[in-house]
Amino acid sequence: MTILFDLDGTLIDSTEAILESFHNSYDVFKMIHPSDEEIKLLIGHPLDVMYASLGVEGQKVWEMVNTYKQHYRKISTQKTELLPFAKEAVELASKNARLGIVTTKTGRYSKILMEHFELMHHFEILIGREDVQNPKPHPEPINKAIEFLKVKKEDCWMIGDTRMDLIAAQSAGIKSVAVVSEYEPLEELKKYTDIIKTNAFEAVQTILK
Repeated sequence: MTILFDLDGTLIDSTEAILESFHNSYDVFKMIHPSDEEIKLLIGHPLDVMYASLGVEGQKVWEMVNTYKQHYRKISTQKTELLPFAKEAVELASKNARLGIVTTKTGRYSKILMEHFELMHHFEILIGREDVQNPKPHPEPINKAIEFLKVKKEDCWMIGDTRMDLIAAQSAGIKSVAVVSEYEPLEELKKYTDIIKTNAFEAVQTILK
């Protein structure tokens, strides 16, 4: 069995670090800030998509992405927390399955975070934004993880908290379990899966049954 995890909203809460890094980039370029709620609605998308969705245009998108990353790198470990029962979820899953991470976050920073939380050793592969041309909801990140692990799709599950995780899993031909987070309305999750759990630990328990 193989279980692939999303990060933000599934295993970690980096909302504070994300918001601060966004607002810092708007400060640097002396632009009018979006609200926290507008930013939070886009968490889970790649950074360039988030900035473009907030009205940033052209090359300015990538300049702001770079500014975001510079700030995020400095604060991420201090301003990110594991979600409740995330550690238990990973430890339980690792005893019964092979594990991977599939995220739209930059893989480099994702690895630093998971090493900070002393969980990275449980995962054989981490696919981040820079590892693919097409991020979730495209199936490429999931397919790349599966190809690396050399496992059968019928034995694979994806755990995530947004429609992007669920659509990517569906498109890749693997099963999925949704977890509830502040980044996606429950009604939206229900459109893509019948299995919705409170946290990643419950999701892992459901898969293992």
